[in-house]
Amino acid sequence: MKKLPTSIPALDKVMCVFDYLSENDGATFTQILQYSGFAKSSTSSLLTSMVAHGLLRQDKNKYYLGLRLYELGNKAAEQYDIKKIALPILKEIRDFTGLTCHMGVLEGVAPIYLLKVDSPQPIVIRSWEGKRLSLHSSGLGKVLIAWLNDAELEELLPGDQILQKFTATTITDITILKKELAEIRRRGWGYDNEEDSLGVRCVAVPVFNSQGQVVAALSISGVAFQIPEEKRETLASLMMDASRRLTELLR
Repeated sequence: MKKLPTSIPALDKVMCVFDYLSENDGATFTQILQYSGFAKSSTSSLLTSMVAHGLLRQDKNKYYLGLRLYELGNKAAEQYDIKKIALPILKEIRDFTGLTCHMGVLEGVAPIYLLKVDSPQPIVIRSWEGKRLSLHSSGLGKVLIAWLNDAELEELLPGDQILQKFTATTITDITILKKELAEIRRRGWGYDNEEDSLGVRCVAVPVFNSQGQVVAALSISGVAFQIPEEKRETLASLMMDASRRLTELLR
């Protein structure tokens, strides 16, 4: 994950550890040291302090994210009004389509699920509130960056960056991705055609604030036969209506 340096180096180091552990199921001191590039002595002190504050949990020779983060995350979600406003709309979409619904926001350099409403169907999409997503392969991620200007997009996805390939349909070329983002802006919705996870499709739409900026995205997800090509436009229309409704409520 790309690091965003600030004027507070100590905080940058903490966030670097959080980002690494959020993408890995625990890590040893050596792994964290190699990833971060920090000095050995300062890394040891940093991890010890984070454990003391409950931000990390140490089990034998591995470190994991601590439960204090879970507590803080729940408080943050409670204070995020858009989650409460969007929930009834997502439940309505879920009840009408039978599909799993999400709302996500751009948190730093990655999209994150802020809200999930589970499908009543026996087939379950593996996701959870707080899950981080790919910017270039998820429908929700593409929608969240489609309205960024060139400088903002370059900050998140540098032109020389090699995009990770998850499936045969993943877009891995920045130039092609930019064309896809332009098409999303033109039609008003994004689509994940099994690009992030094999067999899973997604239709996503942006949510705007009063200044016309994208502040969140809504999506519906399902396995391929639940979102066939012939239903894509209909589902996109439904989601765009939901986007307009939520955008209006936020103004």
